[in-house]
Parts: sequence; C-alpha cells; structure tokens
Amino acid sequence: MELMTGFGLATAAGLNAYIPLLALALLGRFTDLITLPHGWSWLESGWVITIVAILLVVEIVADKIPALDSVNDAVQTFVRPTAGGIVFGSGTAAQTAAVTDPSEFARTGQWVPVAIGVVTALVVHVTKTTVRPAANVASAGVAAPVLSTIEDITSVALVFIAILVPVLVLVVMIALALAAAALWRRRRRRKAGQRNPRTG
Repeated sequence: MELMTGFGLATAAGLNAYIPLLALALLGRFTDLITLPHGWSWLESGWVITIVAILLVVEIVADKIPALDSVNDAVQTFVRPTAGGIVFGSGTAAQTAAVTDPSEFARTGQWVPVAIGVVTALVVHVTKTTVRPAANVASAGVAAPVLSTIEDITSVALVFIAILVPVLVLVVMIALALAAAALWRRRRRRKAGQRNPRTG
C-alpha cells in the first residue's frame, strides 16, 4: 500500500512539485490521516508550510503564462524530481530515519524510496516539458493555461487518491472480512438446523 501512496505522490510532484508537498505537510500537521516518519517531520514546520504555499502560488501563476511556463519548467527540472523523492520517501517509509551518517543511509537502502520518487517525478516532468512547448506553438499559447489547470487538478486528484485509496482499501478489506464472517456464521447455523430439524 505504501508503494501506491509513494508512486501517486511522486507522479503528482512531477506535474506540480508543491501540491503533494503541501498536502503531506498540512495533513501531517493538522490531521491523524498522515503520520510522517521522524526523519521527515520537518515538512510539518510552519516555515516550510508557508514557503511551500508561496511557491505553489508562484508555480500556479507562472505555469499558465505562455513562454514563462517553459522557463518555469526549466527551473522545475531540479525541483520536481527532488519533491518526488521527498514525497515518495516520506510517504512510504515509516522507518525512514534522519540521515546522520551517509554510509548508514547507503547501507540500509533508505535511499531507494527517495531514488524511485526522483525517477518517477522526473519522467512525468520530462513528459510535461516536452509536450507543453509543442502545444503552445500549435495553439498560439492558448493551451498553456488549459493544460496547466488540467495538470494542477490531476496533481491534486493523485494526491487524494494516493492518500485515501490505501485507507479505503483497508476499510473495504475489513468490511469484506466482517461480511464473510457473518455469512459463515449464518451458513453454520443453517447446517446445524438441517442436521437437527425440529419435530412437530
């Protein structure tokens, strides 16, 4: 389940770096829905939340202006994969520790979720930055705000799916287990009734 969460968050970061970061930070700080591992608790800091919120507003505006969106994408080539690594790492590893010893970090494999998140976000980002200039040229710039809005909505949807689907799957599994137990008890009672019919 953690992998589904990590991939969903990293994919969202490839579209917009700040949406999944802000969602994790806010949910971790103000709800019990997300409990960030100790090494990632810095995301819940008020300063981090404020900075990420400001950067999100800048990203949303810049990404909707033709030509400026390509400049923004060039800058985001470093930001989105980094955000993907952060959200994948924080969203998948409850045992992730703070990196105090780089050799221990490498030996234990704690870098693997971060690397997967970086690659996932980078692939999505490269696809986005390849499609956007062609769409801008073909539409005389009209496509920029439309595509950007679709990407933002998709990023938000991916975050909610990544966070809520594992919870919903767990709820459904519990409900199915309870339903199966109820059916089994009913079947046992029915069989017991057939073996010991009442005589009248």
